Amino acid sequence: MFKRWIGSKQFYRDVLALMIPIMIQNGITNFVNMLDNIMVGRAGDLQMSGVSIANTLFFVFNLCVFGAVSGTGIFGAQFAGKRDVQGLKHTFRFKIIFCTALALTGIAIFYFFGDNLIDLYLRGEAAPADAAAARAFSRSYMLVMLIGLLPHALAQAYASTLRETGQVRQPMYAGLIAVLVNLLLNYILIFGRFGAPKLGAVGAAVATVISRYIECLILIFWTGRHKDENPFIVGAWASLRIPGRLIRQIALKGLPLMLNETLWAGGMAMLSQSYSLRGLDVVKADNITQTFQNVFMVVIISAGGAIGIYLGHLLGANRRHEAKMAASQLAAFSVAATVLVAAVYAICAEWIPAIYETSEEVRRLATRMMQIGALIMPLDAYANAAYFTLRSGGQTFITILFDSCFMWVVSVPAAFVLSRFTAVPILPMYAICLSLTFLKDIIGFVLVNKGIWIRNIVK
Repeated sequence: MFKRWIGSKQFYRDVLALMIPIMIQNGITNFVNMLDNIMVGRAGDLQMSGVSIANTLFFVFNLCVFGAVSGTGIFGAQFAGKRDVQGLKHTFRFKIIFCTALALTGIAIFYFFGDNLIDLYLRGEAAPADAAAARAFSRSYMLVMLIGLLPHALAQAYASTLRETGQVRQPMYAGLIAVLVNLLLNYILIFGRFGAPKLGAVGAAVATVISRYIECLILIFWTGRHKDENPFIVGAWASLRIPGRLIRQIALKGLPLMLNETLWAGGMAMLSQSYSLRGLDVVKADNITQTFQNVFMVVIISAGGAIGIYLGHLLGANRRHEAKMAASQLAAFSVAATVLVAAVYAICAEWIPAIYETSEEVRRLATRMMQIGALIMPLDAYANAAYFTLRSGGQTFITILFDSCFMWVVSVPAAFVLSRFTAVPILPMYAICLSLTFLKDIIGFVLVNKGIWIRNIVK
């Protein structure tokens, strides 16, 4: 039993070698996003609400991109474990083509239907003037952000391929440079420092777009100049040909994962929309909560990325027994680390909202919502570990049932009913919706222990 849940010292060294660079990159990115959010919040409550609504919608797009590169990355990780350079090259091409198509589609949807999507979050109790101002800030922020969707998508295609080959530091360095540029430009453009115009929410969008172009260009040039370390890039742009058999495999195994991420992100957006029906104060409090939750969730997210790569390498090398043992040890490690982080988060939640220039009621709601989230975080950690374990073996249909179907069959209906047909206050509603993760953990535990995910899909 001890060996099942606790790995060797070498095991943890290997896992941390994958996990720490991802954690540093995600941690600093989310930390800068947090500072960005605070700076916009200090520019005004309504600007913060407008940016929050737009970012909730962009969250759906970002997870579509994540799903595309992750779904294809199942094959990339196993090709890397098999040392199949040609296979890795083809998966990289697929990511580039598909991410470009996603970015163009996202630009079209947000440009033509952005106002309708924003209005979904402004139906709660709020003064008409406040709702109109929040709508205007959200729309202006969104229009600028559209310019950065393509470089963001391409950067994810490059970064995910590098990580699949075990090169996790280069995406980390590119991300660090980008977020530092973003932070500096945020300060200059939001508040109008050093002679620059005071742009508020629009300044935050301009800073983000510039930083995304910088990250994308760094990854493109570094990968191209280090061909010995990245043999998949040699001839990668000579043509756009991808073997039809691999396209069919990705379509069967990878694209459903993109659909899963899209549906899951849409479900999260629906949860936020249901919470918003309790008023504009809840929108503000939820924005603060999600901003800081992302910072403290970095351990869970990084552990998930490490699990996918680690198990993918073992499965690609046909080391099936080791993969089964590692799955339990990785899940235990993720939960244990999250318990410590959640305790710190719950304590910090008492003073975090005081940073914002907002009402006392918004601060109170944000504190309690963060503390509820902290209690649920260990459950989220196990669910996330189970998700990446199932995904590593290409079990896409089961992964969709486990993740997005659970969201739309259980979580979203619960929030929909509570928000529209009951008078349950926001805090009990929030706690009920989050605590449903416990059911997901039970399902994940059964599926992972059955071993149905232990498959080599790149033989």
